[in-house]
Amino acid sequence: MSTIAAISTAPSNGGIGIIRISGKDCFKILEKIFKPVNPQKIEDIRGYTMKYGHIINFKTNENIDEVLVSYFKAPKSYTTEDMCEINSHGGIVVEQEILNQCLLAGATLAEPGEFTKRAFLNGRIDLSQAEGVIDLINSKTEKEAKASYNQLEGALSKKIQEIRKDLLDIMADIEASIDYPEYDIEELTSQKIENVIKNVKEKLVNLENSFENGKILKDGINTVIVGKPNAGKSSLLNAILNEERAIVSSVEGTTRDTIEEFITVHGIPLKIIDTAGIRNAKDEIEEIGVKKAINLIEKADLVIYIIDNTIPLQEEDKKILSLIKDKKAIILLNKLDEGDLKLENSQELKQIEKPIIKISAKNKVGLEEVYNKIAEMFKLNEIEISQGNVITNIRHKNQIRKAINAIDESYYVFEEKMPLDLISVPIKETLQELSSITGENVSEDIINEIFSKFCLGK
Repeated sequence: MSTIAAISTAPSNGGIGIIRISGKDCFKILEKIFKPVNPQKIEDIRGYTMKYGHIINFKTNENIDEVLVSYFKAPKSYTTEDMCEINSHGGIVVEQEILNQCLLAGATLAEPGEFTKRAFLNGRIDLSQAEGVIDLINSKTEKEAKASYNQLEGALSKKIQEIRKDLLDIMADIEASIDYPEYDIEELTSQKIENVIKNVKEKLVNLENSFENGKILKDGINTVIVGKPNAGKSSLLNAILNEERAIVSSVEGTTRDTIEEFITVHGIPLKIIDTAGIRNAKDEIEEIGVKKAINLIEKADLVIYIIDNTIPLQEEDKKILSLIKDKKAIILLNKLDEGDLKLENSQELKQIEKPIIKISAKNKVGLEEVYNKIAEMFKLNEIEISQGNVITNIRHKNQIRKAINAIDESYYVFEEKMPLDLISVPIKETLQELSSITGENVSEDIINEIFSKFCLGK
């Protein structure tokens, strides 16, 4: 493989920048552009050490920057290849100039995720661990970061390998019973097969079921704020964000389009969407906003319906109540600072059987109760992310579902008392589906698709 180089830090001004080089010619290229204060032969430089010096224009010998260079010798590096990291001053211009020198000296510009891809191809990590890297980089909350780190550390891989080992053991027993029928071990093998299949099915189902929590960890709770015009939707959004994000006005219909922001509740991201007030629209633009709000209700994980608590319920309220009756929803009675009509006692609100909380969005009263109710509804405090028992990746979830289907087929063959060698077919299929998670049995197209989502330099 060629020797690759890329800027690994974000493309902006900062304290330091890092340019990575990896490949068999790494140190030859570095020697052309780096002049250490205390020169040494590369064979005398230990891995995991740093040297101070200057990056130069290797054609003019002119200094470009004062740097520290980290040395990593194969196979003890991120990619398992000879590798170095140039720690320069942070700045788009200087980092790009150092990268240009690397390329002029013989390196090839790395593709997105190519350093991690080489770590996978060279066997240092498996595919699920590589996916843990990008998930960790993209984490929005501490809990999501911890789940991603567990995956990077190989927690999921270990569970998959445990299941594969159980299946491989019974495959060996099946082969033995076929090759040595004179020992009459089929009855013992059959009993073991039944126990293992049931045990494997249970483990796979537990992993699949964990995806519901994993999806919340990764994607957050898609939360839509709805209500009539002037009920306090924008005020609520501003109170939640603690900033004047949305325009608040006494004029009805101020919000014509959606406003989207992320917040964190009990360590879980909430994608909050403020929508146009739902009523009979006064013009074409408002009508589009109202239709969009109604569509968002259908797709939402959670609907927050805010009601003006100082006026009686109206026809628009009944329409909104009908829209949210089958959704997870919280009803907020707003403007507690202006009065209280005790709308929670109305028959319309009682019938819908949704949690009702009184708030003042203007004075930020009742918000903590709202957060606690969300945590209770989605059981956020029960999400356990230790020991790698949460699946956050839809690809992994799909492969586990395929493995469950295959193991069900093997149990059907067993129950029908078909010959033992026929059971090996769906068991092999189960093994293949699980191997796709760790990358032992996956197409090049899938590998390329996964690493295309990485940033340059990782």
